[in-house]
Amino acid sequence: MHVLVLGAGQLARMMSLAGAPLNIKISAYDVGSQNIVHPLTQTVIGHGLDSAIETADVITAEFEHIPHDILAICEQSGKFLPSSEAIKAGGDRRIEKGLLDDAGVRNAKYYVINNREDFDRAIEHVGIPMVLKSALGGYDGKGQWRLKDPAQADSIWAEMAECIATTETQAIVAEEFVPFNREVSLVGARAKDGSVAVYPLAENVHTDGVLTLSTAIADTELQQQAKQMFTAVANKLNYVGVLALEFFDVDGTLLVNEIAPRVHNSGHWTQQGAETCQFENHLRAVCGLPLGSTKLIRSTSMINILGEDSLPQAVLEMDGCHVHWYGKEKRAGRKMGHINVCGDYNGELQRKLCALADSLDKDAFPAVHEFAANFSE
Repeated sequence: MHVLVLGAGQLARMMSLAGAPLNIKISAYDVGSQNIVHPLTQTVIGHGLDSAIETADVITAEFEHIPHDILAICEQSGKFLPSSEAIKAGGDRRIEKGLLDDAGVRNAKYYVINNREDFDRAIEHVGIPMVLKSALGGYDGKGQWRLKDPAQADSIWAEMAECIATTETQAIVAEEFVPFNREVSLVGARAKDGSVAVYPLAENVHTDGVLTLSTAIADTELQQQAKQMFTAVANKLNYVGVLALEFFDVDGTLLVNEIAPRVHNSGHWTQQGAETCQFENHLRAVCGLPLGSTKLIRSTSMINILGEDSLPQAVLEMDGCHVHWYGKEKRAGRKMGHINVCGDYNGELQRKLCALADSLDKDAFPAVHEFAANFSE
């Protein structure tokens, strides 16, 4: 079986590693250069979308921001999963919000802004404080503003107007500010036959809008809520593959913040913490194979490595600590890799996170240090 992945980043890389034991070959299509590359070595093995499609049995995607003409060509081949509709929903907040409404899934009150008049209506409809997000593009905290005081409206509008003017199809989505207790996410898979398998919820810590720490948790009530909403969205899209839903936990009630129609950063912990990792289950789903078990096999946290290309020796010396590098050139703030740290039970995992704080730089790994500080109180 040969799977073509649209996108040639770390998610395609990890799909390739997960697919090899199942004899699933992965090639990656770099949307920018139009080169077909080996997802591990980045060696160019071909050029052009038509030839890439011709040699593939299945086509899937590792990111949402794919030009619609490329999605249309892939859809027409009859090989593309989950679907162009699903990918567009993940890449356009307007479509995403409409999908959540249609699926009957709780999300924050919102209003779409195309001009200054819409902005004024949004303030009236949504209220202040509000969060404003670009409809297209924008990730890891980029393309976002917060309006906390009416006096800020003019200055924020000037920045948003500049963003809207970048393309004819750009807009801003205003959302009510949700005072949440924590952020959690659910990664799951839906097979071609409609069967669904979800992983345990992960509790996520973000620093400056970027995920820095993700830990699998056990919360029966929240897990049930999350699975119901996951199933509603996945069924609405007739989804095939791995899908992630990010939530706000508001006093025990979940609100969907975003969806990601792909394998997800907050699911990287599954590589060491679950019976079947998210990358293997995505390939199983799109290739028409039975879904693997999503059972938690040991307590696990994932730590993102941002802007660093080396780690202290103590990290590799720690039992239950697994480093995954992405083979990228070092750049400030860039996702260079991640660490999965595991324990036989929660207390052991917590102690290991505290031990890592003694080795990892405080500025580069703030969430680990914050965890250690809170744990010792």
